[in-house]
Amino acid sequence: MYTQHQRDVQDTFDSRRLADRIEERLVQSELDADDKAFIERQMMFFLATADEQGHLNCSFKGGPRGFVRVLDANTLAFPDYNGNGMFLSIGNIRGNAEVGLLFIDFEQPKRLRVNGEASIDPNDPLLAEFTGAQLVVRVSVREAFPNCPRYIPRMQLVEESRFVQRVGEEAPIPDWKRSDWACDVLPRSDVDSS
Repeated sequence: MYTQHQRDVQDTFDSRRLADRIEERLVQSELDADDKAFIERQMMFFLATADEQGHLNCSFKGGPRGFVRVLDANTLAFPDYNGNGMFLSIGNIRGNAEVGLLFIDFEQPKRLRVNGEASIDPNDPLLAEFTGAQLVVRVSVREAFPNCPRYIPRMQLVEESRFVQRVGEEAPIPDWKRSDWACDVLPRSDVDSS
């Protein structure tokens, strides 16, 4: 699991044995029932991607509880919703399928890392099941493991985002898309829905 550079730092701080034990005891190649329940309770996660040259991008992904689905022990899927039109994550996935997902529960501090290979099929049958989704990303799980929650601040949800797409409702257009600098260059789908 570890690169030589990671091993060098582990050796500097005398943590190689601990790192090996974590890999031995906590790192799995599949998602178990607890992982599934945890992931499907979350309203957000962070997605790390890299382009073909290795330039990194980290994105926040949010939606209603259950917007990330564990399809089986080796596969999860999540929708890509209308955003800022930059498609940094989706574009990166098309050029480099390696992804890292970080799920964090801030109310009951816990976190789970999932690393794997992503794929996007514009005709994915799940697309019809995710209201408002433009695409569906599937991730083939290579590694899943918890991380120590000690530095996670405990926070409470004040309210869900009003922009989360609901069945039978139009999601509101964010104010920034109506601003002078953006309104004349919006994709047709944003213009038609405003």
